[in-house]
Amino acid sequence: MSATKTSSNRPVRKSRVPSTPATTWTTRTSSGLQLLQIPALSKLPWLVHAFSTAPGGISPLANEKVLNLGFTDWDTRENVQENRRRFQTAAGAKDLPLVTLKQFHSDVIHVLDEAPTDPCRGDASITNRPNLLLAIQTADCVPILLVDPKKRAIAAIHAGWRGTLARIAAKTIGKMQMHFGTNPRDLLAAIGPSIGPCCYEVGTEVATQFLSQFADAPTYFDEFRTGDEPNPIQWLNMMPPGHQPPPKGVLLDLRKANRSQLVAADLRPPNVHTIDLCTACHPNLLFSYRKQGPASGRLMSVIALRP
Repeated sequence: MSATKTSSNRPVRKSRVPSTPATTWTTRTSSGLQLLQIPALSKLPWLVHAFSTAPGGISPLANEKVLNLGFTDWDTRENVQENRRRFQTAAGAKDLPLVTLKQFHSDVIHVLDEAPTDPCRGDASITNRPNLLLAIQTADCVPILLVDPKKRAIAAIHAGWRGTLARIAAKTIGKMQMHFGTNPRDLLAAIGPSIGPCCYEVGTEVATQFLSQFADAPTYFDEFRTGDEPNPIQWLNMMPPGHQPPPKGVLLDLRKANRSQLVAADLRPPNVHTIDLCTACHPNLLFSYRKQGPASGRLMSVIALRP
């Protein structure tokens, strides 16, 4: 069935930027866990994919048991390993090696032919080999799954603001073209739950970096408008007379920025599917480091090819 969006009781600053187009996603309950999936990917019988949620699992957090899938200071390694086992079972991938990364907000991409002995340092992985479960961990950042139905190749991408600024999504597509002969027009993309433009405030120095890199960057931020209203970006030039002090922060639509990057890399817009759920607005369903701090758990997004 289609997932139902729940509202948050926390007052939020409303963004003037339209959110990225939402996609009807499905919520599947399996082994007591709720998984989010994209129908366009689910209909491929040789593909496994899933986005985790917070409910379920065995990790104790705020008087509840949650499905924390990352090795955090507040949880035990044994809990996380059992949570991962349950998640893989619910996703239909219990027999596959889980390929995680030591993520560090980079543009480092790994081409994998087999499961490495130890996690590689990087923020994206690609493969055309079956039975490798590529995984990305998030707690606000944007998880992106890619699949090439013609060449049968896949990718898992972690895109925070630094990775987005470094064009990790576009560079991953380039790697798929180079190694697998992927035509971007054939790709299907799934953008998973992440912090939304309603809640993701960044410093003006971050906005300035995006403006210097992307022609459409003004549309990513709530403070940038065009028309007859007073100049909303005058704090960038600080030219007299009458300039105002710069705002402390602006709201960034990180999903929209990544969607734009995918389309600019020649993906067809209807093939870019977005789960329009804000991690900070849905604390009962998702984890958010921005909202929960160090006690936040970690979500996991996975994708694999079957023979």
